[in-house]
Amino acid sequence: MTEAIEVQLKKGVLALCVLALLSKADSYAYEIASKLAKDIDMGEGTIYPLMRRMQSDGQVETYLVESQSGPPRKYYRLTPAGRASFTAQKAEWAAFVSAVDNILGAAA
Repeated sequence: MTEAIEVQLKKGVLALCVLALLSKADSYAYEIASKLAKDIDMGEGTIYPLMRRMQSDGQVETYLVESQSGPPRKYYRLTPAGRASFTAQKAEWAAFVSAVDNILGAAA
């Protein structure tokens, strides 16, 4: 049961984590996926559909950068709507974490 909860928690914060990474610097999907795999043990295959959805939702936009080791890479950057979404989601996350901490602290 614990593993199922962990998977759902990760899926729930995946978009927020992507927005957070892109708020720091533009990046390509494999780089984002690698960081998420390393830091929160999220599978690489989950990032690509999310990036497409975020692009169609207007949160990110793409541009190509020539690569010295192969074809050009598609980089993602936040749009103004993506920055606004990140700010809102970050505040919601902080409030949620605070509420859960209060409940856990009150638990016997």
